[in-house]
Amino acid sequence: MENALTIHRDKKEKDDSSGELIQLVSFKLDEEEYGVDVLKVREIIRMPGITRVPNTPHYVEGVINLRGKVIPIMSIRRRFGLCEIESDKSTRIMVMDVDGELMGFIVDSVSEVIRISEREIQPPPPVASSGVEQECMSGVINQPERLLVLLDLEKMSSREDRRMLSNISI
Repeated sequence: MENALTIHRDKKEKDDSSGELIQLVSFKLDEEEYGVDVLKVREIIRMPGITRVPNTPHYVEGVINLRGKVIPIMSIRRRFGLCEIESDKSTRIMVMDVDGELMGFIVDSVSEVIRISEREIQPPPPVASSGVEQECMSGVINQPERLLVLLDLEKMSSREDRRMLSNISI
């Protein structure tokens, strides 16, 4: 399939010297780099036409039809209160499993799949002000060449929002 990149799910591997290895999909959002567990990612697709849905949370862009299944699409930029930008050739939707439901998340670009040791993950730093972005952080990876923020997708929307979005049909 030309427009979709299907992520292969490998079982976690054990590295005796540095703990359990995990794989993360890294992506960019407003020049910052984030990561999510590769096991949560089902597909990465180019931006299709999105159907708007009334009476949804402000961060819900709408829904798409992905091979006969209606997938709600969330703007992470809106969710984090970042400025809106036009989609370009790098913009992608990451279709992910969130609490057993498929949801799409719009990101500026997808970078790569990386393998790290669980020991490299540090707890989120304490912050002076709490915000949506800090609530969604599950950890930080501080490497010499980059800082990667790990996101907890279940905290991106409430259970009620996910239940409402799962009942939308086109």
